[in-house]
Parts: sequence; C-alpha cells; structure tokens
Amino acid sequence: MKFVLITGMSGAGKSIAANFLEDLGYYCVDNLPSELLSKFAEICCQSDGKFEKVAFVVDARNPDISEDILPELDVFEKYGNQFELLFLDSDDETIIKRYKETRRTHPLAGEGRIIDGIEKERKILSNIKDRATHIIDTSNLLTRELKEIITDILSDEKKENTLSINVLSFGFKYGIPSDADLVFDVRFLPNPYYIDTLKNKTGLDKDVREYVNSFPQTKEFSKKLDEMITFLLPHFVEEGKTQLVIAIGCTGGKHRSVTLANHIYKTVINAGYKVKITHRDISKGR
Repeated sequence: MKFVLITGMSGAGKSIAANFLEDLGYYCVDNLPSELLSKFAEICCQSDGKFEKVAFVVDARNPDISEDILPELDVFEKYGNQFELLFLDSDDETIIKRYKETRRTHPLAGEGRIIDGIEKERKILSNIKDRATHIIDTSNLLTRELKEIITDILSDEKKENTLSINVLSFGFKYGIPSDADLVFDVRFLPNPYYIDTLKNKTGLDKDVREYVNSFPQTKEFSKKLDEMITFLLPHFVEEGKTQLVIAIGCTGGKHRSVTLANHIYKTVINAGYKVKITHRDISKGR
C-alpha cells in the first residue's frame, strides 16, 4: 500500500494538494485526528485491496498534532508500506495575502492578527517539517505548477496519462452538452438521414460510416481535426487539466456525429491517452 500524509501551513495549499491526489486515485481523508492515523492505517492494510493508495490531511487544527503525530507515523513503516510526508509551506506575506483575499480567519489566530496565528503554527509544525519527505514552497506557484510537482513526486503513471478524455457524440436538437470543453459541429457534412437505406441506421453501422467518409470534405475535416486534437492535448496536460470532453454534434446525434466521434476516439487512443466514448443521443427519436 501507499500512504501520503499531507500537512503544512494553513493557506499553503493542502486542500488543493488533496484534490490532486484524488485525481491520482488516492482515497483522501481530511482532518483525521492524529491519534487515529495508525488505527486507520491498520484498517486499510486489512481491507483486502480496497484501499491501495490513501492520503491523509493533518494540520494545526488538531491541537495535539505536535505531540501525537510523530509516534503515529512509525506504524506506516512498520507494515512495510510506501510512505510519503508532503509538507506544504509558504512565506508569511503570501499566506497573509491569501487569507485577506478569501476573507477567512486563520485557525490559530483567534481574534488576533493573522501573523500571530502563522507564528504559532510554525512552532507547532517545526518537528513535523523536519520529518517531511518532500517540502514544497507554494509562495510563487500557480495551481497547475503545484499539480505538476505533486504529480511528478507521487504519480505512478506517466504524466500524459493523467488526462482522462471523453469523446461524446450528440444531436444539436437535444442541446449542446453542458460539460463539453471542445465542441465541433459536423452538420455541414452530407446527411445519411436522407438516404432511405441509411435513415434508420447509425454511425455504428459500416455502410453509414462508408457513406459519411466517402466525401472529400469529410476526409479533409478529419485530417484537420486530428491535427488540432493532437496539438491541443499535451497543452491541456501542461495546464494541469485532468478531464476533457470532446463533443461532436450533428442534427440528431445518430449518423455523422457518431462516425466522426469514433474517428476521434481512435486518434486519441493512438496518441497514448486514456479515453472513453459516449454516444449520447444515438437511441433518441426512434
């Protein structure tokens, strides 16, 4: 099993880091009392593979963290598991700025100044920081840069495989998918609906695909679309995107969109990305 403990200064990005780990397949537990860490670790180890990667967020909201957590950490190594302690830090000025922007109260400041809470927290966490496997200073990091660092440290997969793609065919008459990132309209292509032998078939049928792909505009469009998609995907990865929906639409979502969506699906697979395909409206209107 693999355990990751996320801790560090309030306002340094622990919640963002936890979200990233969830994207990497970790089961995340936020603000678990430090004295329960070892017991929960034992439960995970005895779960018959139900929990393979687990991340805990522990911070100074736990009043006894300094005294309780270090002995608890020994249990992770006791069972021979992989263990990483990720400590997120930031300079005082940046933390103050972030709290003022969000208008939140520092958990240790009480009714005092933010800087008072920061100083108190640094003292509490000093021993834990010394035990950290990785210390990340987020003072000057963009969100995508923090994600890239965490991915490089903890991901078991190649970076390009962290982007999950859904290719979706749809019919404009039923509405554009609300979660679509890229939308391509293929209603300019000849419509098999007006061919009697093809009207009641779909883009999953060979003769419909052959009809749609027989036109020069389809061939040219497919080529240009392939070039665009393969160009965009690595840039989406660099920007820290983890999910992408590519929507291909025609009038009813049965013929042209299905044919082109299947084509893009193969293109994305050949480019080495995780992808699934959905034909949203293929059964509608029958």
